[in-house]
Amino acid sequence: MATKYKEICSSYNCKSKVFTQMPADFENKLGSPDLVVLFTNTCSHKMAHKVDQKAQKQSFRVAKIHNASANALKTVLEQFCIS
Repeated sequence: MATKYKEICSSYNCKSKVFTQMPADFENKLGSPDLVVLFTNTCSHKMAHKVDQKAQKQSFRVAKIHNASANALKTVLEQFCIS
């Protein structure tokens, strides 16, 4: 699915990083994004909390969606990105 997510983001002219698990030094690897799409049914509570903390510090948008499907990602990207 990670490859599919990257392809979808690319089709909306968005750069993407896909994390399927929370790596060590996650906050630094996250960088300073314009938007984070958080699939709440697949990510850990700890990962979601780290994203929320960093979003407050750096003022970026976080789109939280429960369904981790390709169509759910497309819906979010249609709202936030230029196709």
